[in-house]
Amino acid sequence: MTSADLIAFYKKHPISAGCATLSVLLFAAAYLRQDEVPGAEAELSLKSADGDRVAINNKNAAHLREQAEALTKAQKEIEARLIRPRNLGTNTQYFYKIEGDTGVKILDLRQTSGTSSANPVKPAAKAAYVPVGFTISVQGSLPQVLDFLRHVEGGLHYARVLSASLSGNTTTRNSVLTLGLNLELLALP
Repeated sequence: MTSADLIAFYKKHPISAGCATLSVLLFAAAYLRQDEVPGAEAELSLKSADGDRVAINNKNAAHLREQAEALTKAQKEIEARLIRPRNLGTNTQYFYKIEGDTGVKILDLRQTSGTSSANPVKPAAKAAYVPVGFTISVQGSLPQVLDFLRHVEGGLHYARVLSASLSGNTTTRNSVLTLGLNLELLALP
């Protein structure tokens, strides 16, 4: 077939010849670009994941300012309820105030951790708060002792009772009871 025959064929069948030429060109382009498809699919999946993350961030950011303000307010409330380990007078005064409110008598009160510079409170790695131990012994009637314990647990500072012992005279019904507590108050390091 000569070029004159091809030109005559194209003139005789223009639509078929155009479709055949276009098909050959498209097949050649697809064949040459087939190794670029996996890279393009990977890029598409990365951009889709980024788009999804941005959409989720936009949705979650709708109330971000209010949530940040609520967290700041909650942090201030928590820090207002914390003690300072070095403030021995203030820390023990807390228990003497509860003594006055409940009517018990404090027999012994000691802050057992976080008081000396030789033995400072060692917080865990990057801990925001540390526990400060106290040993306390009080004496009073059963309602007074229970009221003291309720005041400690639900009082101004965050408290955790580690151990408690209650003793009294078992022969008389309304005897004076002695409550010994080992507890921790939450503190700033």
